[in-house]
Amino acid sequence: MTKFLLSISLFISTIGLIAQTTTTGNFMHDGELRSYRVYIPASYDGTEPMPLVFNLHGYGSNNVEQENYGDFRPIADTAGFIIVHPQGLPDLLGTNHWNTFGTSSVDDVSFLSQLIDTIYSDYNIDGNRIYSTGMSNGGFMSYKLACLLSGRIAAIASVTGSITPTEFADCITNHPMPVMQIHGTEDPTVPYAGNAFFMPVEDVVDHFVNFNDCNPVPITTPVADIDATDGCTATHYVYTDGLLGSTVEFFKIEGGEHTWPGSAFETGVTNQDFNASVEIWRFFSQYTLNVLTSSVDEVSTPLNFKIVPNPAVNETVSLVFNSNEQRDITVMNALGQIILNTRSTDAIYELSIETKGLYFVTITENGQTHTEKLIRN
Repeated sequence: MTKFLLSISLFISTIGLIAQTTTTGNFMHDGELRSYRVYIPASYDGTEPMPLVFNLHGYGSNNVEQENYGDFRPIADTAGFIIVHPQGLPDLLGTNHWNTFGTSSVDDVSFLSQLIDTIYSDYNIDGNRIYSTGMSNGGFMSYKLACLLSGRIAAIASVTGSITPTEFADCITNHPMPVMQIHGTEDPTVPYAGNAFFMPVEDVVDHFVNFNDCNPVPITTPVADIDATDGCTATHYVYTDGLLGSTVEFFKIEGGEHTWPGSAFETGVTNQDFNASVEIWRFFSQYTLNVLTSSVDEVSTPLNFKIVPNPAVNETVSLVFNSNEQRDITVMNALGQIILNTRSTDAIYELSIETKGLYFVTITENGQTHTEKLIRN
């Protein structure tokens, strides 16, 4: 993959301006010294918990470059959230990375989880409002956190990132996962249409639309072409009405390349009609983890059966019916795979769901069919 590099000279003039609100830290993890930068807005006084945003750099880049390139600091100052810019380690090729491409054995999911704990110990963080975004490889890593650390992450956004086919096939979060994807159709590094190594961008969007059970027909809005000289235009797609209020948003940039919209540092065809950082925070600010994992004790259906409990924290779930009529029971996971297909007359049918994720329970009885969603946390 082509390295995403920005000249460090671009940032020399800005570092001094933020030194009073930026701290650095490090700790040992799996025998490696891992480092990070934390941006604390002026409004932070420790009395009220603040949201936390991970901003992850691209392949071959670093946390200082990402801090400036995909800049959230002015937004954090007014909206009131803390930003952490972790530093990736060199992979087997000697390139700074997040381990999503299989080029190392680094456990970045565990590192970033420990980093959450570390920041918790230093600052007053709202554990229900932790989010991840990133550029390119940082976008890939945000998707990996959505899949493997969803118990701590409320929403993610990817700018020019995607998912590898292997991780795509294995990705089931333990709650509806709000996702924003921003991608250019002419991206030469992570192709919009995908390739043998990266999933097509629209397939990734469709996966989360289906997983969250959003309306498959998006609200489509052309982004005003306020900069006619940037060489590209954008369209904004919003998929609404997902489980527990989740949505999926997609900015498709016609003619856009491997860049961060709205950035002051242009490294290719960069859309200047909107600011990605502003849109990402607007998207994140809608979601809290406790709502996305909220518990519903009983779910009633027109066929008069209940799923108890739903969401479920243990693997045993009861399907409760009001009769001993014969019925067909089908359970399908979020990837469309049937994990149970049986017939029963039991008034209470005990269902075993071992793997966390989203499931669809379909009951057919007396010619009626009804499907309910089941969340296994």
